[in-house]
Amino acid sequence: MIHELRTYTLVPGGVRDYLRIYNECGRALQTRTLGQLIALMTPESGDINQLVFHWAFDSLDERARRRAALMADPAFAEFRKQVRHLLVRQESRLLSAA
Repeated sequence: MIHELRTYTLVPGGVRDYLRIYNECGRALQTRTLGQLIALMTPESGDINQLVFHWAFDSLDERARRRAALMADPAFAEFRKQVRHLLVRQESRLLSAA
């Protein structure tokens, strides 16, 4: 099992707008392609202008296949255009059980 933590750092005050657009246009597309979203979290301390997505995949190959399918989806590309102005930085961490 591979876990992915994707952290999006947003412009100050951008979390609310990103979540609104995500819930309207992106969430259903993303979960349909990537599978179950384990958690969508916001920090309580540190950089509070962030969203952390927690995904789980059976393998690195499954993750690669699903991510490629998501990036090929024209509707998801449109969602990305809608939120691009809110993004400052993106970080992805892949984790496995110790």
